[in-house]
Amino acid sequence: MSKEVIEEGQTHGKDYVDPPPAPLFDVAEFKLWSFYRALIAEFIATLLFLYITVATVIGHKKKQDACGGVGLLGIAWAFGGMIFVLVYCTAGISGGHINPAVTFGLLLARKVTLIRAVSYMVAQCLGAICGVGLVKAFMKPYYNSLGGGANTVASGYSTGTALGAEIIGTFVLVYTVFSATDPKRSARDSHIPVLAPLPIGFAVFMVHLATIPITGTGINPARSFGAAVIINDKKAWDDHWIFWVGPFAGALAAAVYHQFILRAAAMKALGSFRSHPSN
Repeated sequence: MSKEVIEEGQTHGKDYVDPPPAPLFDVAEFKLWSFYRALIAEFIATLLFLYITVATVIGHKKKQDACGGVGLLGIAWAFGGMIFVLVYCTAGISGGHINPAVTFGLLLARKVTLIRAVSYMVAQCLGAICGVGLVKAFMKPYYNSLGGGANTVASGYSTGTALGAEIIGTFVLVYTVFSATDPKRSARDSHIPVLAPLPIGFAVFMVHLATIPITGTGINPARSFGAAVIINDKKAWDDHWIFWVGPFAGALAAAVYHQFILRAAAMKALGSFRSHPSN
């Protein structure tokens, strides 16, 4: 018996079934306190994420002249570590998205409704604006002169290169989210739900190591939008489209790859069709 068949049997032995897809529209969500609680959680989590990470960026740039600061490695740890902490804290309340690209990927996979996805994105963007606003309020003497943590295309790189970096970086993140939260793996390996925030945080960390020199690393439209709104200069807005198109394209690719290739959703649908021939 092949390993795949054994694993399938073990999974079925734990009564695993694919959860039904979320409805596209579910107006009943507006009547649930859990829906508004999740929006608050996404808002606060994104606020904290932007406050800590952008403050780290500004602090690093402030001390660069004195050969100090945390360095690019420290910045990457700040982003990855905060995602680990915040996903751990909010996963049971809102799912711990903290990123419109993650929300978009889960919408495409029918894990959340369209109403919840759009509401999450609005909450995330508002939280990001407030988080960066706090950084500016606390570090005002240095905020504007040091770039405000805004994402821009670094000198020497083309917009095409920056867009590609954002697509691949977001693909890595959203693919990790799908893999770490896969209900089939959760049914087979009980430790998976507990460990899920760790690989997600590490994915953010690794992507930052690779793409900070190119774009400052977006892979999160709310993060880029919040910083652009508060700094509000021409360069940040000129490049800003990259930090929406890239992450959303990367999330789309990750959703298709995980759902239709790794989880074989298309083959399952075809098999179901063949097993119920028309009369």
